[in-house]
Amino acid sequence: MIRIPTSTVIPTVTVVPTPTSCTNGLTFVKDLTVSDNTPFGPGQSIDKQWLVMNSGTCDWDSRDRLKLIDGPAMGAAEQALYPARAGAQAALRILFTAPSDTGTYKSTWQAFGPGGDAFGDLIYIQIIVQ
Repeated sequence: MIRIPTSTVIPTVTVVPTPTSCTNGLTFVKDLTVSDNTPFGPGQSIDKQWLVMNSGTCDWDSRDRLKLIDGPAMGAAEQALYPARAGAQAALRILFTAPSDTGTYKSTWQAFGPGGDAFGDLIYIQIIVQ
């Protein structure tokens, strides 16, 4: 009887590292434009910019959003956060329109991660319409 050698296949195990989770963070640094209680005329365009730091360990991308959480939108809408690597500073910009009625207005915004969780410092604009 002729014996045919057989080979034995030994499966190899590949270890895939589990992705480490990161944390979102946003720290307000300073207003770049439009100090609190700046006067504007009714219907005037407002270019508001904040300097913030990505104080988390996650990089921001288009899935991270900036949303209105209190006060009037003043013509602004939800938008993507500026792409920023963890530890980097970024300028956030929202274009507003002053309301038509006189008074003091405050519009407060919050960052939200891809899963819908709010994170970081609140940012806001407070103006006086004269």
